Amino acid sequence: MSRKKTIASIEEEKEKVKNELKKTQEKCDKLSSRFLELQESHRKYEAEQIIDAYIKSGKSLNEMMTFLGV
Repeated sequence: MSRKKTIASIEEEKEKVKNELKKTQEKCDKLSSRFLELQESHRKYEAEQIIDAYIKSGKSLNEMMTFLGV
């Protein structure tokens, strides 16, 4: 028959798990924030590429919008 855990040992284990959860949540929040920053950088880079192509094309805004189907 296995030994029963004491209330103190259960509470200690609960506290350890709670601390691990907190650390993991903080890490997740940091990674999510970094991911959003990278998405924004990617979007800005693409926007710059589109603007550069538009300027180089010599087309009017109406021509570009027609071409894009907007």
